[in-house]
Amino acid sequence: MSKRKIGVFTGNRAEYGLLYPIIKGLNSHPDLELQLYVSGAHLDTSFGRTVDSIREAGFPIAQEIKIDLDHDDLYSTALAIGSGVKEIAGALKQHKPDILIVYADRFEGFSAVIAASQMRIPVAHVEGGDITEGGALDDSVRHAMTKLSHLHFTTNEEARLNVLQLGEENWRVHNVGLPSLDGIARGEYAKEDELVNKWGLDLKKPVVVFTQHSVTTQFDQAASQIDESLKVIATLLDKGVQVFVTYPNNDAGGKVIIERINEFARGHSGVLKVVPSLGGHNYHGLLALARNPHVRVACVGNSSSGIKETPVFGCPTVNIGSRQEGRLRATNVLDVGYDSAEINAAVERCLFDESFRERCRTVVNPYGDGNASLRVIEVLSAVALDEKLITKKTVFKGREGLA
Repeated sequence: MSKRKIGVFTGNRAEYGLLYPIIKGLNSHPDLELQLYVSGAHLDTSFGRTVDSIREAGFPIAQEIKIDLDHDDLYSTALAIGSGVKEIAGALKQHKPDILIVYADRFEGFSAVIAASQMRIPVAHVEGGDITEGGALDDSVRHAMTKLSHLHFTTNEEARLNVLQLGEENWRVHNVGLPSLDGIARGEYAKEDELVNKWGLDLKKPVVVFTQHSVTTQFDQAASQIDESLKVIATLLDKGVQVFVTYPNNDAGGKVIIERINEFARGHSGVLKVVPSLGGHNYHGLLALARNPHVRVACVGNSSSGIKETPVFGCPTVNIGSRQEGRLRATNVLDVGYDSAEINAAVERCLFDESFRERCRTVVNPYGDGNASLRVIEVLSAVALDEKLITKKTVFKGREGLA
């Protein structure tokens, strides 16, 4: 019997990190064939060319798919979606996956869902039903991807109910938890000694891990927004805090942020660590330092990982601006605006307020128990590839009151 071919689409480093446990599980499954489609920022040297890291991990890449993104604006993003549909459709025609897995709400993933659904290839959507109301286009794209998909793997119960409310049939929706927690639960991240040797860390000094993306609908404000954060980073460096800065995603406004970061770094060479992509191994290792009550660590910025992944480490977090507004979060997160004084006060609390640090170490994580990939693969292995799967029915709850 031939193996079931499971395609996985990834368009940037953050999405790949979240999908990694699923990719790893598929690659080692005796009855499944992994087809990995690598696209978007993975192929861009400006964003660290992370396709090389995927190869180093030993995963076979079915195809690299270039999506044209010529400029740092919304018009170019719209054109990129069209380019993505065309190029991804060609790859799907060539490799013919039985199912395609797509993650969350990125514009590259949106292209993949459009292409696959129009070619009657079943789509499994991970992280549908989440809510982020903060001025980005994420909610609209995510929910559109849900309606084009055939199987849904949500990361929390609230999200599962949201997907059902969008009219999806109950049998299609599975609450599995956040996949990136799987590797964390198994301890698959850099340990203290490795981080000390690799980065020259002094664990007696505080550590801040910083990532700030642009807000898509506010991309013209990206420069002023990052400048407020860089003022705080300058203050932290003056106090001897060890700061890791990673690059943003390749959204509209992202290149401006990178330019600002690199300009700032030139004035703080030797003390600031700017890394285009830390990778999950190092990133999670730095966050895990928070489990040691003697090490002062804070996650700062507006990445979704600051909301979804830090609770498992008990890591204090400062969430800046509106990008993650509305997302389900634990009580280790402090929300602030784009104001340097406000950001600085929150970071100080994360690093030096002992009662808050203790509260963070005992926080309840709302995103699962670290077995998401097993649940996903179990469903993908067993689901019938028939007309019932590919023919969508919408369950309109509102019709009940119209009779």
